[in-house]
Amino acid sequence: MGLSFTELWTHMGWPAITVAVVLLVMGLASLTVFIERNVTLRRSRKASQRFAAESGSHLRADMIDEVIEEAGKYEHGYLPRLVKMGLSTYKHACETADVSALPPAERTRRHMERYLEDLGADLRRGLSVLASVGSVAPFVGLLGTVLGIITAFQGIASSGSGGLSAVSAGISEALIETALGLAVAIPAVLAFNYLTTMITRDETGLNSVAGELLDSIEGWAEDEVHAREGKAHGTNTQRELVA
Repeated sequence: MGLSFTELWTHMGWPAITVAVVLLVMGLASLTVFIERNVTLRRSRKASQRFAAESGSHLRADMIDEVIEEAGKYEHGYLPRLVKMGLSTYKHACETADVSALPPAERTRRHMERYLEDLGADLRRGLSVLASVGSVAPFVGLLGTVLGIITAFQGIASSGSGGLSAVSAGISEALIETALGLAVAIPAVLAFNYLTTMITRDETGLNSVAGELLDSIEGWAEDEVHAREGKAHGTNTQRELVA
């Protein structure tokens, strides 16, 4: 018997074929996750770069509405979504400052911490599939090999014919399962490591931007407090002069 994959597939028993189909499905799943995450991350980076180039100089207290509106145009970017959420939260916190015991800057900081966790979970969506495929596929292939060897020896026992050619043919068919399991697992592990590196880099950038945005918001809040104190002091001075 030659080593043609068609012949090997034809002579496989149904347990080995079932395992091979499972491995092929796992390989397609990992490939789908890798392509989807790669496209999503690259599209997010492009959107974030365009948003930063257009709105980076507009991040001032009197330009909050404009920046929020601009960020809404880049829904596929994680950075615009983070900035939009932070500024929208701060704006709402300022408008409802009278009904909350927390200052607007503190409310914004807490909300952004929770939102960063949500963004991190969204960034890592699908990585569990790659991790599972990378760790489980070799064992699934080994299971297929064991089942294939069992099937081969059962066939030899039932037919009563032996010899090196019969044994080697059955073993070669069974070892295809191990090779297929490794062929599925190795790219999945490489894809997992590659995407983890990209996502960690993006998370670091988002945390840095969140920190800078919170610093700006705290500065705006302090300026607003000083302005109110100065206004109140001026009003009291006028009253004293009138009195």
